[in-house]
Formats: sequence, C-alpha cells, structure tokens
Amino acid sequence: MSTAALIGEMVSYFLPYCDDKSTLNEILTMSKNDEQWSKAHDLFSRIRAKTLVADRTHDAHSQFQYSFEEICAKTFFNLSLPTEPFSRDSPAPFDEDSPFWVIPLGFQFARFLGLDDSYAFTSLLSKDSEDSSKLM
Repeated sequence: MSTAALIGEMVSYFLPYCDDKSTLNEILTMSKNDEQWSKAHDLFSRIRAKTLVADRTHDAHSQFQYSFEEICAKTFFNLSLPTEPFSRDSPAPFDEDSPFWVIPLGFQFARFLGLDDSYAFTSLLSKDSEDSSKLM
C-alpha cells in the first residue's frame, strides 16, 4: 500500500472520533489525489493555526489531532517533490523525516482516545499485514 493510501486509511479511522473534521477531510482528499499534494504546505499552515489555538486553550484532544494532521500535511507536501527556487509561492520542503512521524503521532492520538486497540488505526501495525514485519 502506498504512503498516501496508508495516510488515508489512518485519517478514515480517526474521523469518527473528531468533532473538527474539516482539515482531516482535506487530508483524506489528498490521499486520493496526488495533484493536490503541492497544496499541502498551505494546509499545514492552516492546521498549525488551529494547533496554536488548541495549545493556548489546553485542548488536549485537538492538540493530538492537529499534531497528527500537521505531520500528514508535511508528508504530502514533501511527496509533491518541491523544487528550487523556493519562495513564498514555492516553499522549501519540510524536514525529510516527516513521514517517519506519521505512525508514532497516530499511535499517540489513538492512545489519547483510549481505544481498546491503539494499533488498529493502521493496517501496518496489524499482525496480519504483510507490511507489519517491515516496521517491527
């Protein structure tokens, strides 16, 4: 399964547990359309603004949700293979380790939600997945 499809799977899993679905839905749309990935930098900026509000108001649910969303947006933007010259209209890529953090932040969000199976948010962590052995 591709990185985009796996992110889509995770977002679909978390959607029912979130009141604010707006940017999650945008990430889900991006997971199905690689032509949208170059817009992920702007999406990240909008999510970051929501994260800052969640931080100020000590809204733990939103902090976990938006941290997960931010890393997904960073990953999609980097997958769009941004090229130089970087400018306001064409920003530089995010840190190259961004994809590495999708699963840990998803796991933290699942744990925060108190789900019975904190690994169920991705098939990559399923014992039955062919890909799980690559992660463990």
